[in-house]
Amino acid sequence: MKEISLHILDLVQNSIRANASIIELTVEEDTGKKDFLKVALKDNGCGMSKEMAEAVKNPFVTTRTTRKVGLGIPMFKTGCEMCGGSFSIESEEGVGTYLEGIYRHSHIDRPPLGDMADTMLLLIISNQQTRFVYTHKVNGEEYTLDTDELKRILGGDIPLDDPDVTGFIKDFLVNNETELYGGM
Repeated sequence: MKEISLHILDLVQNSIRANASIIELTVEEDTGKKDFLKVALKDNGCGMSKEMAEAVKNPFVTTRTTRKVGLGIPMFKTGCEMCGGSFSIESEEGVGTYLEGIYRHSHIDRPPLGDMADTMLLLIISNQQTRFVYTHKVNGEEYTLDTDELKRILGGDIPLDDPDVTGFIKDFLVNNETELYGGM
């Protein structure tokens, strides 16, 4: 995929298909000495056996019945490793899954992060029953968006896909991204 945000979209869809009600996504970047871009995703979905968690790294393994290949995780893993990084996945049946992909930030072949504001907005308004906790960190600065906090503020009467709310979410994400990258 041309952007990491598209991998994230695919990985989060896996969590949603696994009936996760809470999805925590962290994107962390260090452009200094540590030189990494990390994507960490944790969910409370149905989880997988240790054997299946190992097997999903193979593109010819999928739990879907509509196709015989599962390219999302293997492509993400390969992209991380080809850019001087690593990939790991841990899962427990009935508990959930944690996966982490790390790229070397300065690697010439590292894809751009992409439009995380639009990615998160799409995920949030399309999956309002799911709690998303999105944290983005750049060189020690960070912000977090928690959909449960938004719902609490809105009082339950206004859905997250209300045009005024989606406008607020988009502005919140874009403004915070701008602040994070302002010092770079």
